[in-house]
Amino acid sequence: MEKAIFAGGCFWCMVKPFHEQPGIESVTSGYTGGYTENPTYEEVCSGTTGHIEAVEITFNPDVFSYEKLLAVFWMQIDPTDAGGQFYDRGRSYMPAIFYTSGKQKELAEQSKKELAESGRFKKPIAVPILPAEPFYPAETYHQDYYKKNPAHYNAYQTGSGRAAFIQSHWRDVK
Repeated sequence: MEKAIFAGGCFWCMVKPFHEQPGIESVTSGYTGGYTENPTYEEVCSGTTGHIEAVEITFNPDVFSYEKLLAVFWMQIDPTDAGGQFYDRGRSYMPAIFYTSGKQKELAEQSKKELAESGRFKKPIAVPILPAEPFYPAETYHQDYYKKNPAHYNAYQTGSGRAAFIQSHWRDVK
């Protein structure tokens, strides 16, 4: 098993797309990239910890490769918006790829380059590729939020503009 860490705005919206894939053992919502140990949701939202909402994915690379994880990641975010995602703004919602190995860094940089050259987006790809830092799981009520609160999750996915953005930019991809 390997680990991958992706930040794509609100972590609630980043769990389900990965959970649905074969070879994924777990997807944990949490915080990374900051300077406070074991931050709380309230602390992260206050902007005082430097953390970013992210998901940590434990996966079997023989079943679902890191390259496939990257493809799923790109299709969940607006990769041209470094200031947050959809109506969630600020550092704690910025998109990022956190690599856990040199190979992950290389693959992430290649996928970013390919996306930039694809012409799918008119603005530059603004997602940083950063070394992994300590990852702190979020509180229990944030884990698997889409399963625990499907009506609120769906309303949030739609109301934030994420669902429409994904549909308009990736409708041709299955």
